[in-house]
Amino acid sequence: MAAPSSPRRRLRHAALALAAVAATAGSLSACGTAKTQSARPAAGATGSSAGAASSTPSDAEPSLHVITNEGHKLAFYVTPGRLPAIVLDAGGGLDASYWNKVAPALAKDTGSEVIAYDRTGEGRSDDVPGPWKVRNAADDLAAGLTQLGVTKNVVLVSHSLAGEIATAFVQQHPDRIAGAVLVDANLPQFFTDAETAKLVAANAPQIDALKQAPQTRRTRQILAEATDYGPVHNAYHQLTWPRSIPATAIVSSQTPFPTPDDAQLWRQAQQDFVNAAPNRHLVTAENSSHDIPDDRPDVVINAVQDMVDQVR
Repeated sequence: MAAPSSPRRRLRHAALALAAVAATAGSLSACGTAKTQSARPAAGATGSSAGAASSTPSDAEPSLHVITNEGHKLAFYVTPGRLPAIVLDAGGGLDASYWNKVAPALAKDTGSEVIAYDRTGEGRSDDVPGPWKVRNAADDLAAGLTQLGVTKNVVLVSHSLAGEIATAFVQQHPDRIAGAVLVDANLPQFFTDAETAKLVAANAPQIDALKQAPQTRRTRQILAEATDYGPVHNAYHQLTWPRSIPATAIVSSQTPFPTPDDAQLWRQAQQDFVNAAPNRHLVTAENSSHDIPDDRPDVVINAVQDMVDQVR
């Protein structure tokens, strides 16, 4: 894989590693496949969600909705439409603009309400001091959707680190989710004790270096995600996805890993997740890096359309 071409991409890759989608020692500088996202979704006036009653005009643009949860503000971008609502959750180090190639097509082709958002520490959302915790991230998403009036019939589309948020969310709010598309997502099956220990050891030198470097918003977010990484992911390995909620897992052909053993474990984890219930499907995004929404948006769009048709 090509080396990162900018400091932004190097930091983005470090975030990937800490989300457990980079891999072995040295890969932080050698596997920089992530694409820099710069243009955020178009933002109109802040207000309440249209909810999901009418069809979406083809030229509709997302409007910015700022919600508050536990004292911090989060930016949500909403294109109005009907149910099921499609909620897009980007991976570590990325904001809602990551879906710029996907969201407009989904709004136009499905007529669904489409919602993307910036997690804490990303985009227009507030920074939150202290360790990053997946349950807090799931609570933020739940609070945002509640304030937007989206409390049922959601198709959740989660990339990379957001797979952990999706898993926490369906554990807490199974009645809200109609189906999910997990895009090269962090799944519990991947985080064996041995693999988690390997990731912690591989990333230790980079984490130590970041602690000594001048602190920026990005490095603070990476360090927040690194806190208690081993114990957190040992616990995550024990979680299961509810059998009642259909899911499609999309795996990249390259995987996030430069080494064959780790890449195979990643592929096998995706397959094991799908094999665990009859209402799950596996799709391979050929000719794609971990950044499937950027490299192969058509694969994501088709999978989400299929899920919407299934649950509508």
